[in-house]
Amino acid sequence: MANVERVQPKKGPSLVIQLAMLLVMTCAAIGLGWVSGGYLKQGETPAPVPAAPENAGTAEKPADGGKAAAGPTLVQLAPITTNLASPSDVWIRLEVSLLYDAPQPTEMTEQVHQDLLAFVRTLKLHQIEGASGYQHLKADLDERAALRAGGHVKQVLVRTMLLE
Repeated sequence: MANVERVQPKKGPSLVIQLAMLLVMTCAAIGLGWVSGGYLKQGETPAPVPAAPENAGTAEKPADGGKAAAGPTLVQLAPITTNLASPSDVWIRLEVSLLYDAPQPTEMTEQVHQDLLAFVRTLKLHQIEGASGYQHLKADLDERAALRAGGHVKQVLVRTMLLE
C-alpha cells in the first residue's frame, strides 16, 4: 500500500487581522494626504481683497499728476482668422490677449498682432494637434510676442482657438 501523506492546506492570516491591516493602511493614506496637503498649502498666500472706493460711480484722476499707474496691463488683440499652411483648406480663429509688464503704445500691440498673424499662417495642422501641440503653440506665441515687444510681453493668453 502506498504511504499517502496528508497535506494540510496553508492557512493565511485571519479575517480580523486582514481588516485591522486594511484599517491601518487607510489611516496611513489619509494621514499622508493631510500632511501633503498642508505642505503644499503652506506656500500659498491669500490674495488681498481690494477695498471698494467710496465714490465708485465717479471717475477719478490718479494722484500722481494725471498719469496712469504703471503695472501689469492686459490688452486684448483683434481676432486672428486665417488659413493654415497645410492643409490650406483648414481655417483657424485665434483670440488672444497680451499681458504687458507696463502700459505700452498701441503701435507695439499692432506689431505683435501682425507678427502673430504671420506666424499662425505658417502652422501646419499636425503641429497643433493634441495637448502637447497646444503647449508648443503657446510657447511659440509667448516667445514671438516677447521678442517683437522687446521683452515687455510677459504672457500671451489664448482666449479661444477654433479650427474649421
